[in-house]
Amino acid sequence: MDGWSLGKHQFTSRLLVGTGKYRDFPTMKAALTASGAEVVTVAVRRLDLSKQGAESLLSWVPEGMKLLPNTAACFTADEAVRTARLGRELDMGDLVKLEVIGDKRTLFPDVEELVKAARVLVKEGFTVLPYTNDDPVTAKKLEDAGCAAVMPLGAPIGSGLGIRNPYNIRIIMETVRVPVLVDAGVGTASDAALAMELGAVAVLMNTAIAEAKDPVMMAEAMRDGVAGGRKSFLAGRIPMKLHAAASSPMSGLIGT
Repeated sequence: MDGWSLGKHQFTSRLLVGTGKYRDFPTMKAALTASGAEVVTVAVRRLDLSKQGAESLLSWVPEGMKLLPNTAACFTADEAVRTARLGRELDMGDLVKLEVIGDKRTLFPDVEELVKAARVLVKEGFTVLPYTNDDPVTAKKLEDAGCAAVMPLGAPIGSGLGIRNPYNIRIIMETVRVPVLVDAGVGTASDAALAMELGAVAVLMNTAIAEAKDPVMMAEAMRDGVAGGRKSFLAGRIPMKLHAAASSPMSGLIGT
């Protein structure tokens, strides 16, 4: 089985999904189930802890899915660290998707604060998965800080633009030894497939599924895109050539 790991956690599905932006909880649950994902990310700061039962988002997460609390809407290292600690206090485990945003319009990360928060959380025993830009230098600093993976953006969060700079993603994979997960910017199944064909260990997405016209069908498409891209990567594509290459041998043709 083609499994992979984050710290001590083992997985088979290479699609990670989110819980935001769905029109209602039943649609969210149906889409999460259809995705085949084993990991679902939840924004700790946006959880309404006063809600109970069917009014609570967490009650609609399919049974067996691993919660990945995230520090969305944090703009400083201190905010992110406090939010990660809250997620652990809520019994969400040691995994944390670390986000430290530097700009409200683009939602690009503040890499200085990101690395600072990562160092603190690693020392406190968290398995840290940092959302970062597609910069190999920052990725290396995060690896050196002890992060279990790096999660470069394909494009701005929620933009649906797809992977804008595949070459930087490739360089990051050559720079670090920890798993590389593409996070943010995926718009459709072909974007997910491309991320996997580049060699990403997994893809994390939310908006592309939640805001699709048919979220459940899109979740299925993303599941298949990730699986197809992974198989394509393992199979090894043919080299690109400028000119044609005949599919059949040219020697021994009838009439020659």
